[in-house]
Amino acid sequence: MKNPAYLRVFNSLNLLDIQESIGQDSLAYLCMLINPVLDTDGNPVSAEIVGDFLKQREIYAPPYPVHIGVSTSVDNPEYPGKENVLVGPVLNGFDLSSWAQVPAGKLNFLFMFRPKNSTPFFELAPALRKSKAVAGDFELTAGEVYTLQALYAEFNSRRRTLLLRQENFHKQSFSDSLTYVNFYNYSAEGYQEAPANLKLPNGKIKRHLFEGGIKDTMDIYLTLMKGQDFVPYQKGIVLRNGALASTSHASQYLYTVRRNVRSASPAPYVSFPIWVKDNDNGVYTDIWQRFFFISPNLHVTAGNHPFYEYGQLIGDYWHIGGPFVDPKGQFAMLNCLLNGQILYTGRDRYEYHMGENLPNMIVNIHSGTDNPKSFPTANTVEIINGQAYLMTMQRKYAPPIYK
Repeated sequence: MKNPAYLRVFNSLNLLDIQESIGQDSLAYLCMLINPVLDTDGNPVSAEIVGDFLKQREIYAPPYPVHIGVSTSVDNPEYPGKENVLVGPVLNGFDLSSWAQVPAGKLNFLFMFRPKNSTPFFELAPALRKSKAVAGDFELTAGEVYTLQALYAEFNSRRRTLLLRQENFHKQSFSDSLTYVNFYNYSAEGYQEAPANLKLPNGKIKRHLFEGGIKDTMDIYLTLMKGQDFVPYQKGIVLRNGALASTSHASQYLYTVRRNVRSASPAPYVSFPIWVKDNDNGVYTDIWQRFFFISPNLHVTAGNHPFYEYGQLIGDYWHIGGPFVDPKGQFAMLNCLLNGQILYTGRDRYEYHMGENLPNMIVNIHSGTDNPKSFPTANTVEIINGQAYLMTMQRKYAPPIYK
């Protein structure tokens, strides 16, 4: 493709549709059409680019495509994802193989609801190709990198919108000894204020504090932790050696994030060092990150605000227990250590940390003769309704050498 732009697409419609029955099947399942051709009734009959089977996005979007060839399902957690299409090059060291090549210029995007089956969109019966989810026109510039999301703009009405963000991570002069991250709150208007039974159906308890939503304006603080010695426990892990990595990197203010589903402007990146321990050797570190989201009028240090970091999971782990203190959107935490596993404290059979758990922003991988070797990354954290999402971008690194 001559002079393309580069595009990555997520289905971030992560709320149950109020017109449909409660259950997993009522989550939006989409087909993306770029420059569709419509019949006389306004229904699509073909498109220049098709991104089909778009399920709700996964909570972690890794730096390299991991979906191609590893799944027998047609479900695609992002575009291009599993699609076998032309992808982006390496720009400023960053591998853009998770971004598809698309034509530059004005593009018309149309997202259609579709049934959750394995039949390609244009092979569905005509009656099943009429339900429009959201549409929009955007101008894409050749050589630029974009992330497009289908979002809910308003909670009660389930009004939907498209947000196209022009990325700039590949244009930054990032240090090789710092990890970078920026933050967005793309939650629907009214989500945090809505009653809990509309956000957590069927009596489900809060597993982490983002599930109830966070306030429109939140300060973000970072504490660097160390220790990754864990053992499996119930439906999660017990971390046996988690501790503060450095007193100089405890509860450090990073950024103030404000809810906004109208502006696509890129947020500034903030950074933290990957080498902070006295015994770090410049090759590998076991540090990880704990982010605190807290209302600006509150103090982040434990004991100086009225909330508690822990809760209990009892019984079937979904319906009994929850946070010891409900912060009502004024406090939430994010642990960047493992993808999704519950962090039990080990102090009590059911006590666990109420932070959402996502992968480490420092990538540890076999490179050259070092196994593992620690690499910094660029990251984006997006809070969308009751969920935190992490997208990681990484520079190319030397392949492993096996002796």
